[in-house]
Amino acid sequence: MKTGNWIRTYGNRRVLCLVGLGFSSGLPLALTASTLQAWLVTEKVNLGVIGMFSLVSLPYTLKVLWSPLLDRFSMPWLGRRRGWIISFQVLLALSIFLLGRCSPVAFPLLVALAAMLTAFLSSSQDVVIDAYRTDVLRESELGPGAAAGAVGYRCSMIVSGALALILSDHLPWRTVYALMAVVMLVSSCFTLLAPEPEVRVEPPGSLKEAVWGPLVSYFKRSGAVEMLFFIMIYKLGSVMAGTMTTPFLLDIGFSRTDVGMVNKVFGLITTIVGTLVGGRIIAGIGINRSLWVFGIAQAMSNFSFAALSLIGKSFPALVVAVGIENTFGGMGDAAFIAFFMSLCDKRFTATQYALLTSFMAVDRVVAGAPMGAAAQALGWPAYFSLSVLAAVPGLLLLTRFAPWNGGGRAVAVDGG
Repeated sequence: MKTGNWIRTYGNRRVLCLVGLGFSSGLPLALTASTLQAWLVTEKVNLGVIGMFSLVSLPYTLKVLWSPLLDRFSMPWLGRRRGWIISFQVLLALSIFLLGRCSPVAFPLLVALAAMLTAFLSSSQDVVIDAYRTDVLRESELGPGAAAGAVGYRCSMIVSGALALILSDHLPWRTVYALMAVVMLVSSCFTLLAPEPEVRVEPPGSLKEAVWGPLVSYFKRSGAVEMLFFIMIYKLGSVMAGTMTTPFLLDIGFSRTDVGMVNKVFGLITTIVGTLVGGRIIAGIGINRSLWVFGIAQAMSNFSFAALSLIGKSFPALVVAVGIENTFGGMGDAAFIAFFMSLCDKRFTATQYALLTSFMAVDRVVAGAPMGAAAQALGWPAYFSLSVLAAVPGLLLLTRFAPWNGGGRAVAVDGG
């Protein structure tokens, strides 16, 4: 692809700012999850207590409950969405700093409360950033915008996850969290530089409309329930493969270092590349056709792990399998996020997007639970082959919700 095409795709202000907003969105997640767990372990906190800390992530699951407030009300600065975003960013910087000042040994409950507050602010920021991204992008920019946000999000996970852990070997944990708070505050500059949406949308006139309006707007269309089912199963094959990838690689003889370097580091790089390439392709062929092409590609990529299970421990084969699976997975993610944005009514973007993503997460929670038993019963080659077949129902539903010749924008759930 020509350099000029890439610049036209990703070089405008509306798309570029989403890299920074995606970074801001992802930064707090590890600080209340894996990085926080590492801090608790180094402080010799009881494992039972550490396990209970998983509950601090509840706001990410429940965010749809207060998203109508973010659709209905606005801050008196920086517009309907950006005012909320920068307010949450400043509060997040403060809460991350305060979290680092707490003592897990002396006051574990205080640490939990600070982490819960950070997760609440973070999930609320996610709601508004998702809404802003949907509001600000032109129809032709949905794919690149989805990719830009996803790249920023994944880069932030490196900073608050891997980099924070490395720094903790040389600096006190309170200093590490203080540095992360500074990074969060600096990332708010992207919000200041971000443009307002070209089309001004009138927010809901009352809280009642903000609560019921998104549901009425969505469910009045025929096929609305089937659409939710489609959202839950479209990436089922990828969920099956991803849930068991690490146990599989360790089981066939790869070391934890191999898994960390290839599946995590190299896998992240190829996911970012796939996401960017996917966003560029979506801009060219549209959301509908991208859902078909990337859906088939990400399903077929699971055969690479089936092949690896037959080959056995082979480092080159591992690199190839991880590269294929993550590249096509990144492309599929870009198309699916763009598809979500195309469905939202801009009067209720915050609530509708939060609702749709909640349904998307169902397969990761429900379908992921029995996968270990399935892999044990079937064996790795059959398991990963079955994961390819698990993608078929979602692909078949594309004929209704995103027909190949349905245009660049995913059709509405009335079948368009």
